[in-house]
Amino acid sequence: MMKKLRRLWDQLRSSLWLVPALIVIGAVVLAAVMVDAGALLDMDYLLERWPRLFGVGAAGSRGLLTSIAGSMITVAGVTFSITIVALTLASSQYSSRILQNFMRDRANQIVLGVFLGVFAYCLVVLRTIRGGDEVVFVPAIAVLTALLLAFVAIGFLIFFIHHVAVSIQATSIIESAARETLEAVDRLFPADVGNPVSEDSPQAEHAYPGTWTMVPSLKTGYIQAVDADALFELARERDIVVKMERAIGEFVIEGASIASVTGGKRDEALVRTLNKAYATGRQRTLTQDAAYGIRQIVDVALKALSPGINDTTTAIHCLDFLGAILARLATRAIEPPRRSDGSRLRLVTRGPTFQRLLGESFDQIRQNADGNVATLSRLVQILEILAMQTEDPHRRSAIRQQAALVIEVVDRSVPAAYDRASVQATYARLVSLLDAKG
Repeated sequence: MMKKLRRLWDQLRSSLWLVPALIVIGAVVLAAVMVDAGALLDMDYLLERWPRLFGVGAAGSRGLLTSIAGSMITVAGVTFSITIVALTLASSQYSSRILQNFMRDRANQIVLGVFLGVFAYCLVVLRTIRGGDEVVFVPAIAVLTALLLAFVAIGFLIFFIHHVAVSIQATSIIESAARETLEAVDRLFPADVGNPVSEDSPQAEHAYPGTWTMVPSLKTGYIQAVDADALFELARERDIVVKMERAIGEFVIEGASIASVTGGKRDEALVRTLNKAYATGRQRTLTQDAAYGIRQIVDVALKALSPGINDTTTAIHCLDFLGAILARLATRAIEPPRRSDGSRLRLVTRGPTFQRLLGESFDQIRQNADGNVATLSRLVQILEILAMQTEDPHRRSAIRQQAALVIEVVDRSVPAAYDRASVQATYARLVSLLDAKG
């Protein structure tokens, strides 16, 4: 239930309507409270004590509230237009996958909500004003509050202009994606589902007696999250072994294999229950998919390295933040691929490994950085930092292999011996560090 609520919350906070809707509801409630407060207080005393604050007639109040409401809805439209323009520029300049970060930006949501909230407040107060031949009623406190809210909205407008100017900068976009990815890393690793089974255990999936039966997917889309606890409990209840055929972040087609089972019979109830453990959607999310955050940063780097843009500085920024993410992963225990309840294998998962995430981070950048000495040099420097962070021999081997591939690109694409020497010196230092660790 908690995982479903987390997925729902992630979807809600990625929308532009939730926070503005809550602010509008709050503004309507505030308007009702201010109108009632004006009816309960001794307005004659307040008018006598502070005539310039509360001495307002019905016509003047209507004119003020009408002006504020009209201005706020106009500014809200301008704000929405600026947001769309910023999204368009960011999508074309960097990557369309960073649009989710703009939509999740709480500052944009709050600013839009404030303008709409002040508009709604003025409408509610405006309809309570009575004058002319009617019984005169002017909620002076509510009108004064509307004026104060208008000044607050002006402050939010100034803040919003500054915020948009900052948020569309490359460093801000990369840092935002890296921060959310690091939060996902902290949340996801390590994860416990049953007891881990050693990689050298005889309980490997190929050693399990029986034939694997394919379980089809009931939906088409990207796997956004998997409830491994539910899969583990299903395997225990049915006394079977469940093997994931698709990992988080992969695309699955309806009718294609999403998992396999052995040791029991496949029926419709099993298919439905197993599919309920998977959450699919039209796009990847960071709920359980830390690799998607890496994918966003890599896309920005690839756009920066393209011949049409040729922005080496942005590519190096991307490498720096990718290095920060991998350095955090280098010290984490990533979930083992096999789970058991005692001595019985129950679940064979498919999840990220350090080697896979390392390749996800650097492979395409390396392949598109031919002749770019600054980018290739920084890539080797980051690999050297990662080598210092881990003692795991498999991870050190992956780092060594990645560094060797970079040097191959340097030797092939960098014509100047001087430029090659600077990168090769860093590579030699990295190899010495790895050799010293064994």
